Amino acid sequence: MTKRYFGTDGIRGKVGTAPITPDFMLKLGWAAGKVFAREGRSKIIIGKDTRISGYMFESALEAGLSAAGVDVLLLGPMPTPAIAYLTRTFRCNAGIVISASHNPYYDNGIKFFSEQGTKLPDDIEHAIEAQMDMAMTTVEAAELGKARRVEDAAGRYIEFCKGTVSGDLQLKGLKIAVDCANGATYHIAPKVFRELGAEVIEIASSPDGININENCGATSTRLLEKVVVAEKADLGIALDGDGDRLIMVDHKGAPVDGDELLFIIAMEMQRKNQLKGGVVGTLMSNFGLEQGLKQAEIPFVRAQVGDRYVMTELAEREWFLGGESSGHLICRHLISTGDGIVAALQVLRAMADTGASLHVLKSAMGKMPQTMINVRLSEKVDVISLPAVQAAVADIESRLGDRGRVLLRPSGTEPLVRVMIEGDDAVWVESLCKELAEVVKQAL
Repeated sequence: MTKRYFGTDGIRGKVGTAPITPDFMLKLGWAAGKVFAREGRSKIIIGKDTRISGYMFESALEAGLSAAGVDVLLLGPMPTPAIAYLTRTFRCNAGIVISASHNPYYDNGIKFFSEQGTKLPDDIEHAIEAQMDMAMTTVEAAELGKARRVEDAAGRYIEFCKGTVSGDLQLKGLKIAVDCANGATYHIAPKVFRELGAEVIEIASSPDGININENCGATSTRLLEKVVVAEKADLGIALDGDGDRLIMVDHKGAPVDGDELLFIIAMEMQRKNQLKGGVVGTLMSNFGLEQGLKQAEIPFVRAQVGDRYVMTELAEREWFLGGESSGHLICRHLISTGDGIVAALQVLRAMADTGASLHVLKSAMGKMPQTMINVRLSEKVDVISLPAVQAAVADIESRLGDRGRVLLRPSGTEPLVRVMIEGDDAVWVESLCKELAEVVKQAL
């Protein structure tokens, strides 16, 4: 059954363009409230990132929920993982995040968490969409939902983050540059690392409603790289606008991506006998991660691209650790969703326990050279099933052997097929990728 509004990560789009409009949010709040109130009095928590439109949508959702007879807890600007955590802490029926994550300020979106702090199951999303078709009504005045602000939300989450590492972790003597992307972690992340003893250099921690993710954060680390080198910092931490992504920078100013961070955390958990099962990556995870984990005898599986699919795979296998190259890292034994601050603390824990720098720890994983070419489609075609393409893929895979891999992946948002090859020789990989891309073009 196809969904009209919900995508793989909630509802997202440009502010002022349907469905990211105040009237839609009012109706969405009401519809969600009616669904969650079916089992009696309901309570829903709302948090947001720092984009200017968040205030407008917060008010609209609050009004809709109240009209449905649902009580509302307002958190204000808070990281997405904090909302997942506080949904459970306050025993809410659901949590709502107003955020477009790493997108520019003129976009916004809505995503829901279940009472367990996980993504909503499909049947609930379908029920909310079905309720959207109903005429909006308001409960009796005495039954209207009440709203209140949670004044200590930031403090609660800061203590939670610190509690995910053992009490003996001391960051004293470490100089850390922290890039908050002018987003939801601006009043959280610096305090976490500072309270654990680090000297913190704050970057992009002054949100004004429109500077979120602007040339900063996990999607643009150049500023952080420069600051780390100029300030002679030990490392840099880059979060995205809603705090669920992490990219780090070593003391030489080199970025450390999600695959490398996942490897570092996995190796530390294995060393402490805390790694249950193996690690979940995605189709885009670097082949070097797979090879490095294989050498360490750590099982590795690939899910579809998207943290939702990584989490599903982890839950089905009852494993603890997974993530994406983009920096969505899930430590499932600690929190129910991707969390940039929590993941950064696991890396710092590994540094403290091994006495090794971030640069040394990441170097233990040999990152494979990768080339990707986008081939544009004039019409929707299942390129992967074309005989000529299948033959070319088989031929290249046989030449690569265990030295690399081939991936053909249709874009989910554009009429493109992504041709990607990874291997241990950059020049060879580029040549093979061009060869395969040409076969795809000819086959079309």
